[in-house]
Amino acid sequence: MSQLPFETFELPKEYLDAAYEALRLASEVRGVKRGTNETTKAIERGQAKLVYIALDVDPPEIVAHLPLLCRERKVPYIFVPSKMELGKRAGIDVAAASVCIVDPGEAQRILDEIVSYLKKINVYE
Repeated sequence: MSQLPFETFELPKEYLDAAYEALRLASEVRGVKRGTNETTKAIERGQAKLVYIALDVDPPEIVAHLPLLCRERKVPYIFVPSKMELGKRAGIDVAAASVCIVDPGEAQRILDEIVSYLKKINVYE
């Protein structure tokens, strides 16, 4: 894997697990956009509530614009270790470099907790 062209941060395991659970719940109400193009559009349109970016994307330039765009638009984002796991958790059978939640449905409380943590560690604002 190439050197990542952006700064990353590691999410504690309990928050990563919660983020995956939020993704599962949002998938049940069709509140998830999958893939970098769909994720980018959702961020630009102000629809994205939480963006997931896989760290094992090769080449990393595929997702390099997402952290900057998220910061610019004040959209919370997290990094996850595996694009295969991200795709699976998003409800598809293939890898996903990035996904985002646009409608959290029953996951709103979980999403609020994650966003609160990200604000506390000053990630996206």
